[in-house]
Amino acid sequence: MSTLRFLGATRTVTGSKYLLDTGRVRLLVDCGLFQGLKALRLLNWDEHPVRPADIETVVLTHAHLDHCGYLPRLVAQGFRGRIFCTAGTAELCRLVLPDAARLEEEDARQANKHGYTKHRPALPLFTEADAYRALTQLQPVGYERPMPVADGVQAEFLNAGHLLGSAFVRVTLDGGRRILFGGDLGRYGRPVLPDPVPVAETDLLLVESTYGDRVHDPDDHGARLAAIINRVASRGGRLIIPSFAIGRVEEVLYWIKRLEDERAIPVLPVYVDSPMAAGALKYYSQRVNELDPGLHPEGRTLHAFCTARFRTVATPEESRQLTVRRDPAIVISSSGMATGGRVLYHLECALPDPDSTVLFVGYQAAGTRGRRLVDGERQVKIHGRMIDVHARVEEIDSMSAHADSEEILRWLGGFTRPPERTFIVHGEPSAQDTLKAIITQRLGWRVHVPAYLEQVDLAPLAAPPAAGA
Repeated sequence: MSTLRFLGATRTVTGSKYLLDTGRVRLLVDCGLFQGLKALRLLNWDEHPVRPADIETVVLTHAHLDHCGYLPRLVAQGFRGRIFCTAGTAELCRLVLPDAARLEEEDARQANKHGYTKHRPALPLFTEADAYRALTQLQPVGYERPMPVADGVQAEFLNAGHLLGSAFVRVTLDGGRRILFGGDLGRYGRPVLPDPVPVAETDLLLVESTYGDRVHDPDDHGARLAAIINRVASRGGRLIIPSFAIGRVEEVLYWIKRLEDERAIPVLPVYVDSPMAAGALKYYSQRVNELDPGLHPEGRTLHAFCTARFRTVATPEESRQLTVRRDPAIVISSSGMATGGRVLYHLECALPDPDSTVLFVGYQAAGTRGRRLVDGERQVKIHGRMIDVHARVEEIDSMSAHADSEEILRWLGGFTRPPERTFIVHGEPSAQDTLKAIITQRLGWRVHVPAYLEQVDLAPLAAPPAAGA
């Protein structure tokens, strides 16, 4: 009897992990870190529900940390199997996993140095050595190429349009039973990435719900971003954009360059202060065939991201020099939820300045510094001290790489028959509950919102799903 156990992304947008047990093998689909609220972050330290050495295989949907960031910890605890993913995901993992490990080690060093820890000594969740060991276990696979990944289990990657290399994973068990792990669902008609691939059939479906209770602002062709940039330039301030290093930086640069080309904004220095983001830009430029066809009329993509005064910031010393400068500029730096990284130094300088603006361009999870700023807090703690907020704080959710409720319904509309069961994952409670109601009412599908560590039997249902079940 095959079972599926939900080890994360239940009533939250982080920690995606799903344990598939066929009775012969155990495999994980996604292996993400819990982020945001302290109660969630502490789950990363819990004993894994299944001994990592007993897991045969991991399959990844994409390279965001909430889907792959626990891999070094899993490897450190004894996992020795292969990690299947697309080639794009493998390349981005080579950026994000060592970087996450370095941040873990630096946080532990700072906690021990300054004494803001209850542990003696504070330890990192995993080390850089663990991250590099995990990278040796990656097994890249092309899109739409069914591949045996374990005894009696086949997996196929379908382009999800969420991130370079992102995928839905269609798992087929012996006997033909199919489970579609949705990962994160991309959007329609956006620059840089293609639309998500339609899927006709599956027996069981996992679908994300990050924006399951809302609809993104309509595309204004960059008008709001232009207004924000023009205001900052007129006041002589700085625009600080906390951005996810992989995925979001590319779209932000695309829009700034487009607005420059249209002469809708002045030409300002644009700094990308994230070595990881700079590395990701190269991977995007090398994988033209996986991006939106309209992005590369000349057969290459890097030109679409290079603004007139574009510069990457390589070293920590260059980053420190940039934070103390006061000339008008746009600074794009990670992390996207302002939880760590170089962006914190820019925020320390910009937040007290009423002429500057902080612009968030992606989802801000509960408990993160980004969410607190978006919610209007007038003081935030950075590097152990309280920083007054006098800068403007703006948010543009139309740049999100996550489908909203209507886009999710559009993608679900491509199914030729209802899945036997649809599991709503990767969303906060209000988003999950709202999306469940929408799918039930509009499509009549059988929908379930799983609880943390819940286990479900994957045997066929005794009767077909009924409307409103």
